[in-house]
Amino acid sequence: MGEHAVGGWNLNAIMITVHVLAAIIWVGGMAFALMVLRPSAGPLDPPVRLALWQRVFRRFFVWVWAAVILLPLTGIWLIVFQYGGWQDLPLHLNLMQVIGWIMVLIFLHLWFAPYRQFTVALAAGDPPAAAAALNRIRKLVLANLVLGLINAAIGASGSYWAL
Repeated sequence: MGEHAVGGWNLNAIMITVHVLAAIIWVGGMAFALMVLRPSAGPLDPPVRLALWQRVFRRFFVWVWAAVILLPLTGIWLIVFQYGGWQDLPLHLNLMQVIGWIMVLIFLHLWFAPYRQFTVALAAGDPPAAAAALNRIRKLVLANLVLGLINAAIGASGSYWAL
């Protein structure tokens, strides 16, 4: 435990900043997609709506992949170098880890199953199959949004818990 600095930069401060920004981008993007974009795209004709979602996913999933990589790396850094390892880690940080790994697994399933099915169906010119895959994606994104908001609440309040 202690300060880790390189060239005058506090690495713990950098890691927590990257960690929080990655979480904001991922969770905020899911909130925007479900609460703003989805209802706004709903009235569009199916081919237009599906093409829009394809373009959105192409751009957004780049950011999600960055978060899926950066969140565990920065989290592990902080556990090791700020908290001295896992042995005496506070409950709220253990909860955040479990929820975070569940979120990563949900995203990996989303990426390799329904998102792949979505892109294959669009390439094959099968809008009903693409729409069905899109609905499965929506459900997984909703699950991850709920988990991400719970994790944010734990992260914001956990150090104040009287346990």
